[in-house]
Amino acid sequence: SLPLRRRSMLTLSLCMLLPSSLALHLTPATAPRARTVPRAGAHPVCAIDDKAEVEEYFNNEGFNRWNRIYSEDGEVNAVQMDIRTGHAQTVDKILAWVDADGPDSLSKGIWCDAGCGVGSLALPLAARGATVVASDISDAMATEAARRATKMGLGDRATFCTSDLESLDGQFDTVSCIDVMIHYPSEKMAGMIGHLGSIAGERLIISFAPDTWYYRSLKRFGELFPGPSKTTRAYLHTEEAVLGALAKAGFKPTRTEMTGTNFYFSRLIEAVRV
Repeated sequence: SLPLRRRSMLTLSLCMLLPSSLALHLTPATAPRARTVPRAGAHPVCAIDDKAEVEEYFNNEGFNRWNRIYSEDGEVNAVQMDIRTGHAQTVDKILAWVDADGPDSLSKGIWCDAGCGVGSLALPLAARGATVVASDISDAMATEAARRATKMGLGDRATFCTSDLESLDGQFDTVSCIDVMIHYPSEKMAGMIGHLGSIAGERLIISFAPDTWYYRSLKRFGELFPGPSKTTRAYLHTEEAVLGALAKAGFKPTRTEMTGTNFYFSRLIEAVRV
């Protein structure tokens, strides 16, 4: 059995800190809202199709926490630092694919980063010369990402808006969706991949928390200790199910990676249109 100290650390990560790997705690649902919040540019049709719990969390407590985690100078504890490292490794692996493909791979079409957070992937893509349209269900996240883009002088290459995945429209060369499938149960995951595939002309890049006996056990252990006034919602997906959804959407995998730190677990797949 796990030592008590390690069990406590796992509980802390699962119940309080890990929407991008194995756990997500959300504030209670609020009244449904719908709005369109465009930022600079008008590439996608962006509108909120109410995911009230996720939206509320990432516009309030979740935004404050994850903005610190995704900021190099933000004050974080050891577990949050581990998560920051894991997420950065996933982003770096995507950027390594981009760099290996050469600058010409970014010169054509538009890259859509769905569920962009504060721009961890969208901004370095723009810095490499990509034209990026990015969205997040959280207006606070999208606003912070736009602020960072302006500060970095990338406002002409990176456009941010508030939208859930289902409301994204348009056609893009590449669509990425990193550490977002954790919010979608298995019965909705395939439909979501299908929708993202419908707006991706050539390539899909997605990540998900893998459903293995080990990660499933950690999740179940974490659910025994939900945070106060929070709901723990974390959905794991088998690689077989994700590959099946990609195939149904007309895509085949070309490159894969796995990132696993102490408190962050993410399977990364690049797939191209058949």
